[in-house]
Amino acid sequence: MDLLSLRCFQVVARHEHISRAADELRVAQPSVSRTIARLESELGVPLFDRRGRRIRLNQHGAAFLRRVDRALGELEDGRRELADAAGAEGGSVTVAAETLLTLTELLSRFRATHPDVDVRLHQSPPDSMARRLRTRDVDLCLASQPLTGPALASVELLREDVLLAVPSGHRLADRQGVDVAALDGEPFVTPSRGHWQRVLTDQLFAQAGARPTIICEGNEPGAIMDLVAAGLGIALLPAMARDSRPHEGVAWIRLQAPGCHRVLTLVRHKDVYLSAAARRFADFTVEHFRRAAPSSDGPLGG
Repeated sequence: MDLLSLRCFQVVARHEHISRAADELRVAQPSVSRTIARLESELGVPLFDRRGRRIRLNQHGAAFLRRVDRALGELEDGRRELADAAGAEGGSVTVAAETLLTLTELLSRFRATHPDVDVRLHQSPPDSMARRLRTRDVDLCLASQPLTGPALASVELLREDVLLAVPSGHRLADRQGVDVAALDGEPFVTPSRGHWQRVLTDQLFAQAGARPTIICEGNEPGAIMDLVAAGLGIALLPAMARDSRPHEGVAWIRLQAPGCHRVLTLVRHKDVYLSAAARRFADFTVEHFRRAAPSSDGPLGG
């Protein structure tokens, strides 16, 4: 049992797909299959259930994966810690966010003051963020809804209103505020299920005893304002979208409903070593958002 075999198992377990794992590992598919077969033979139990070409992690595999994640994670933490102790310049930080638009201004300013730090970005749904923090796929997450899981530490970066965006000329465009009941039957443009805007939309309508009429959903939150301006429908968008990207084709209305706001948090895993580069990025991020909107929360824990 060697590190390459364990890494191969970890990637196959994450994808539950041999060819996708082979693509990530940049090795031939038969090599991945042979590595998994040797590992199962050495352990004396199957790690995956196989049905035709499909594989699924079984109870033995899930138990072994928890140990493998911990072991490989400790080795990666050790590598990072020694690199910091040796005074390595620059370094890298990997960040996940639901939408990368949240990071654009922040990254511009960070790169101007820390040009030696390599920043790597992932667009990631919230249901995978906790896992990616635990497995060291990412160092930090910017999340617009609470992340659940043990040993997660977070700091509030931003609390902002979420507004109703409607096309200019819409029947509601001249209103200062509306309640959810006034939106019954209105076509909504939202990101797909799991994204914070869709979660909030569903919650607000459920509180009013209604259901939104979804006519467009996708994975490009940055396109929603343009779709609203094109007259396709209405949408819930954060105040940041209005302030950072004014659009003549969109009118903004306050939705009179409790809880109609977004809370942006910076999240890390307390049991994972945070490199010097990641700590610099975390500190810079907290300061960046506090200059724009001061928060009473304490520093990122751990």
